[in-house]
Amino acid sequence: MAPYESDDSMTGDEADDMRVGRRKAARYVVPVAVVGVAAATIGLVPAFAGSGDPDLPDVSAQQLIEKIAASDVQRLSGTVKISTDLGLPSLGGLESSLGGGMGGRDGSGSSADPSSKLLELASGTHTLRVAADGEDKQKLSLLDKAAEYSVIRNGDEVWAYDSASNEAYHMQDGSSGSADKGTKDRPEDVPATPKALADEALKAVDSTTSVTVDGTAQVAGRDAYKLLIKPKQSGSTVGAISIAVDAKTGLPLKFTLTPASGGAAVVDAGFTEVDFAKPAASTFDFSPPKGTKVTEGDEPKSEGPAHKDGNAHKGDKGDKERPGRGEDLGKEFQGLDVIGEGWGSIAQFDTGGEGIPSGGSGGGDAGRFLDSLGDHVSGKFGSGTVFSTRLVNALITDDGKVYAGAVTKDALVKAANAAK
Repeated sequence: MAPYESDDSMTGDEADDMRVGRRKAARYVVPVAVVGVAAATIGLVPAFAGSGDPDLPDVSAQQLIEKIAASDVQRLSGTVKISTDLGLPSLGGLESSLGGGMGGRDGSGSSADPSSKLLELASGTHTLRVAADGEDKQKLSLLDKAAEYSVIRNGDEVWAYDSASNEAYHMQDGSSGSADKGTKDRPEDVPATPKALADEALKAVDSTTSVTVDGTAQVAGRDAYKLLIKPKQSGSTVGAISIAVDAKTGLPLKFTLTPASGGAAVVDAGFTEVDFAKPAASTFDFSPPKGTKVTEGDEPKSEGPAHKDGNAHKGDKGDKERPGRGEDLGKEFQGLDVIGEGWGSIAQFDTGGEGIPSGGSGGGDAGRFLDSLGDHVSGKFGSGTVFSTRLVNALITDDGKVYAGAVTKDALVKAANAAK
């Protein structure tokens, strides 16, 4: 049993309290959202301070989660360092190898479009500056050696600006004063703050996870408790999630996800500086510098190459069959199923294609190249290739079926065999 762990079951009232807490925790202090992580059976043993750590009053995991849920920090400014190591090449390098200029996910082609720019946070180490003054004024800046990329919300105006390319992306949100309107225009690609990551980690409570308190720490000069989340199941690639929670405000200050295989953290995001005073109003002011190329978020996007007469190929067969659109992918994989539960969950779907050729199944040079990128496996399902990161693995079978999740290669093969 892990230190401070408890197998105490929650009552119905406690479960209702947790659901209310999760709804309160859904408010973000910066304009980003994140992918989800399963959590947690609550441990009830109080924390204690280790040598050199702050001496804080005892608190249980249940109380600490309630403190996070009740946290309502509306004003802050600070610096966040985020490191992501999935064992993949940097997205910037991948984009360059593909010719660069991938542009926005919606086809805007603007380097300032948040839907593509913030994906850089999914790889490497980055420094962010964040600021917030209520729900209607937020700013996130991604700092580079010689450039800066910022997303600024001020009322119903949302601007994104890339100083490297001198391009700006403008959106009319229309959500001033409301968390329920205009959400379609918010950049929602990757996690960028400890709070956003922690909110997602605490969204689900089930019997596959333990949550305990793991002592105290100091983060960005603030006294904090450490919440430890660990899978109870075998087969998960997740080792543990540690969340440092500000003792006074309940705001998550640091989030660390370590893999079951050991080594460096897969995700490590934490404040290095934080101030809860009201930021200057000028922080959220923005006007495009002279000469900036501005793309409006509601501008119609190109439907494809123009005909000789200048009209776009609207709705022609070639455009419909061109892959890569989100709505097309949704239709393509509408047969998605989830195998298992909790940390052992595996997504399974059929691409409708012929899968990936392997060197051992007559794939020739192309198959041998793909084999070099993954591990060739076989079983009752036939054969296929497992492509791995330090957190998420995917098995693509030769007949086009895909099994993916934060689970080991053996777990994927077992699931594919059982599906036959």
